[in-house]
Amino acid sequence: MAERLLEIKGLKTHFATDDGMVRSVDGVDLSIDRGETVGVVGESGCGKTVTALSVLKLIAMPPGRIVAGQILWQGRDLVPLGADEMRKIRAKEIAIVFQEPMTSLNPVYTVGDQIAEVIRLHEGLGRKAALDRAAEMLRVVNIPNPQRRVHDYPHQFSGGMRQRVMIAMALSCKPKLLIADEPTTALDVTIQAQILELLAEMKSTFGMAVMLITHAMGVVAETAQRVVVMYAGKVVEEAPVGELFRAPRHPYTQGLIRSIPRIDTASVKKTRLEAIAGVVPSLLDPPAGCRFAPRCRHARAACLEAMPALREVGPGHKVACIL
Repeated sequence: MAERLLEIKGLKTHFATDDGMVRSVDGVDLSIDRGETVGVVGESGCGKTVTALSVLKLIAMPPGRIVAGQILWQGRDLVPLGADEMRKIRAKEIAIVFQEPMTSLNPVYTVGDQIAEVIRLHEGLGRKAALDRAAEMLRVVNIPNPQRRVHDYPHQFSGGMRQRVMIAMALSCKPKLLIADEPTTALDVTIQAQILELLAEMKSTFGMAVMLITHAMGVVAETAQRVVVMYAGKVVEEAPVGELFRAPRHPYTQGLIRSIPRIDTASVKKTRLEAIAGVVPSLLDPPAGCRFAPRCRHARAACLEAMPALREVGPGHKVACIL
């Protein structure tokens, strides 16, 4: 049995707004083992990022609040921990690469100082030793001439290089879990491939687990061992990556896969890309039954009565659907 690093049980993270309570994450169960890459996929607004930020307690409180559930990190519940205790865990044990490299770095500090700050906080090194470690981390993520570039500012780096800096910062204290929140957003296709390859290389080098948040099913197919599909604040399907693409069970997952362009059949058969009809329900007042039912071609009366439980339908394959 692999060692369980992170286990999320019944997590509910809600946000108070002028219009009412937004149930961004509404009962999520998720686990990650040592050395495993878990892909978390779904449309924008389904709760992927809020789940990740809840793990590190980086949501703005108020208006956000974890109202229920447990976040077990190596058996220790993070939910009741205070700011000082969480600060010891962030970057040292669980690190995060944020979604937007253009705005995640402070423009008035050099990239070396920003990486060194994390190292000095957790490793207790002096300024020069921390800067040397920062330069070494830039070398590890394949930034040319790291001894000079450690003194450069974020605006002197391209988007892809800034994302490499963010990865260097996240890995500077050799965490056991890296949360990568859409790390290829706003990057062109060739740079996306380089960043994904770098993440795989760093995972192998540091022996860490990765929680990869994305809306790109192709990225998941290339990098993850297991996939968690989220919709409207809930997990609707979970399976090993090969099983998910071979036999998706939930209608939402099937719709996501059907919307992927197929280059293997494009030359012999012209097929129109399929879109999932309808819109995501409001999380201010979600429907009582299955939240995907209003958009589902297989919906029936029972789907509108109660939310189906996530149940196992095969080895490691869970689905929340009455069908």
